[in-house]
Amino acid sequence: MKSTNKHFFKSKRIPIDKFIENALYDKSHGYYSKKVSFGKYGDFVTAPEISFLFSEMLALWVVALWEHLKKPKKFNIVELGPGSGRMNSTLIKVFKKFPEFFNSTNIFLYEKSESLKKLQKKKLFDEKIKWIKSFNSITSGPVIFLGNEFFDAIPIKQYEKFNNILYEKYVKLENDLKIKNCLQKINSKTTKQLKKFNLIKNQSFIEFPEQGLKELDLIIGAIKRLNGGLLLIDYGFLKQKSVNTLQSIKDHKKNMLFNNVGNADITSLVNFNLLKTYFKKKKLKINNVVTQEFFLKKMGIINRAEILSKNMNFQEKSKIYYSLQRLLNPKQMGELFKVIFAFKLKKKFTTGFI
Repeated sequence: MKSTNKHFFKSKRIPIDKFIENALYDKSHGYYSKKVSFGKYGDFVTAPEISFLFSEMLALWVVALWEHLKKPKKFNIVELGPGSGRMNSTLIKVFKKFPEFFNSTNIFLYEKSESLKKLQKKKLFDEKIKWIKSFNSITSGPVIFLGNEFFDAIPIKQYEKFNNILYEKYVKLENDLKIKNCLQKINSKTTKQLKKFNLIKNQSFIEFPEQGLKELDLIIGAIKRLNGGLLLIDYGFLKQKSVNTLQSIKDHKKNMLFNNVGNADITSLVNFNLLKTYFKKKKLKINNVVTQEFFLKKMGIINRAEILSKNMNFQEKSKIYYSLQRLLNPKQMGELFKVIFAFKLKKKFTTGFI
């Protein structure tokens, strides 16, 4: 929609991450400020929409962590980017089956989009739930942060190397309101930052989650202050890729990045190796990164599906096994999605990871 492109530019040239930020979160025209995008009739489907079993496994993992911490009387759970609220709804159903655990919990939702907050408030009624803008309001008790497809939606910076010189990728608005790519030479401060993460050597194209790392700093600050950890599940890679992973999705199909701006989702693949490096630099411990298939199987998802399917008819059984296939098959979400747990705990917690 050419006529609306000007809404996303405050100046003629902006870095690619600023463009993504505006396209997704502009208060009037951004993708997340005006439509519900989840599920069959939206633009994409996340694991909690595919099957409640995904969220059940996460809930059991959280309860196991609480037990590992010797059942603290106050235990804080923060869901990062709760989306449609579907995952949180299932988490609470499972948590209520463990009364001692549930009584000790405070449940916080951290959501940037005002329209998604409204959607969540229509779905989630439990008095335990509070929406927060800052983690400073959590003052005592360990905290566990949960993020499913949280990190991939945070805008990234991109850099290209020509003749051994690094340039940052910008976009500009032409007079005919078309959007074009352009480049700007980077300064020494940026070069130093990229070198710190070993991103420059042998790479002609670099993606760097500057904004994502700022979010992580806030999360890490709370973990260090209160003890606890962060569990992230997202699609991404471990081995460094020198490719452009930005993608735009509309109606469950790939969309050209500069088409339908503000009416399509934009995400990128998460560099889990960079996350590992970052957590280590910040003095957090981490478990080995595992695939979603590995984690969910270790948490007992197949056994749970078998128990449930005993009392189901053929159609219900087919549905549950079809959804399992989507979550676990290496060619679908099973291998593409990775799981990382970074923590500050006295004793290592490896459930789901070994």
